[in-house]
Amino acid sequence: MRALDIIAESIRVGYVHPTTVLNTLIEAENEGGLGAVRRIERHLSLGLRALRDRQHPHSSLAQTWLGSARAYLITQAERRQAV
Repeated sequence: MRALDIIAESIRVGYVHPTTVLNTLIEAENEGGLGAVRRIERHLSLGLRALRDRQHPHSSLAQTWLGSARAYLITQAERRQAV
């Protein structure tokens, strides 16, 4: 999944632009529906624990990605309820 590559690279370098986060989540949804975004969220959740255990210097960025994925899922669920 291309989104996971983008996320991994941004965590590796320690930076991501907010537009990249949103575009990555939109692309993931376009490719695989909200299930793809849920899989990303699950992957980030598990990966964040591992990064924290290893005291990775960019674990806070992984937390940002995780929070963004969760916010995206909540927003999409609310949008679908409103329709």
